[in-house]
Amino acid sequence: MAVSLVTVDRPETGQRGGRVDAVWDWVQVLSGLGLALFLALHTLLTASVLLGASVLNAVAGALEAVHLDTLAHWIVPVLFLVHFAAAARKVPFRVREQRALWAQARMLRHADTWAWIFQAASGMAVLLLGVMHMWTTINAGAIEAAASAARVQSGGWVVLYLLLAPLGQAHAVIGVYRAGVKWGFIQDACRAQAVRLGLYVLAGGLVLSLAALVRYATL
Repeated sequence: MAVSLVTVDRPETGQRGGRVDAVWDWVQVLSGLGLALFLALHTLLTASVLLGASVLNAVAGALEAVHLDTLAHWIVPVLFLVHFAAAARKVPFRVREQRALWAQARMLRHADTWAWIFQAASGMAVLLLGVMHMWTTINAGAIEAAASAARVQSGGWVVLYLLLAPLGQAHAVIGVYRAGVKWGFIQDACRAQAVRLGLYVLAGGLVLSLAALVRYATL
């Protein structure tokens, strides 16, 4: 059974406000799903280096030939900012709200409540780290194994990737799961299976990301 949180004091907005909130909820879900799909494809592209630098360069070259890299450089940052704006409406930024949320989470001891807290906290970190990563890759030009390896081997960037990879993967998996629960695609009867599948996807994504990072560090 889903648990709803009432942690902040919001003024009643009436029927019109309810429709606006519903639109923003759909914007949040659709932008989040778009970013999750991009992250999955990005993880596979990055992991192609495990088959050799020439394989990654070939895959990246094929994407550049049809200008998908340029399209991603425009669409992904827009989705990123839109998703943050939509999600930030429900994030408790005030100290009083954060204390109320923490107290409620400890009282309920519900996994989905803690998942929401992680979602909100990781979202702030992913926003900062993701913007840094996108700015660097957009300005770096064409995707090449040598350039990526140079960034990883430079020292500081490996710390960013070690933080961004697990936080981004976990944020995406939990986000897809919570969207499925909220909109009725994941029912109580299959929730355990959905959680298990999400954990498998998360583990696979982390293994590919970390293995690729090791490969870049040793190129």
